[in-house]
Order: sequence, then structure tokens, then C-alpha cells
Amino acid sequence: MKAWISVPLIALLLVGCAGNTAHRSSCASELDAAWQELDLAKAEGFSGTVSYSKALSLLTAAKTQQQFEAFEGCTNKAEKARFYIRESRAGR
Repeated sequence: MKAWISVPLIALLLVGCAGNTAHRSSCASELDAAWQELDLAKAEGFSGTVSYSKALSLLTAAKTQQQFEAFEGCTNKAEKARFYIRESRAGR
């Protein structure tokens, strides 16, 4: 009877791990792209804008979430940061 309880539990853990891996890679790729875009915005002279500051704050928070393996939150923050970087480069 205990074996029947263990099988669903193991299956649930495996599904959770698979989802975590997907968010891990998207977190890493979004962060890499955002840092590159932020560096470009700085080189173009947009580092003084409010949007640039918001992006930098979001990227710092995303990096912290990545280190604590909160990959979904990391991805969300990195995506928002990229939005603010685009706004910064557009002069907003």
C-alpha cells in the first residue's frame, strides 16, 4: 500500500523539477540579454534616465532571485527590465 503513495509523489516531484529547469534557462537568457542591452543603453548615454534606473533595480532583484533559485520571478523581472531599457533608449 505504501508503494501506491510513493509513485504519485515521485511523479509530482519530477514534474516540479522539469518546470524549474525551464524557468532556469529562461531566467539566464533573459538576464544575459538584459545586461547586454543595459550596457548598450549606458554606452549610448541613457544611463541618467528614470527608466534606466528602474531597469537596473529590476535586474539586481532578478539576479538575487536567480541565486535563490526563484527562476520564474527572475524571468519576470528580467523581462520587465528589458521593457524599461527600451523605454530608456527611446528617451522616456
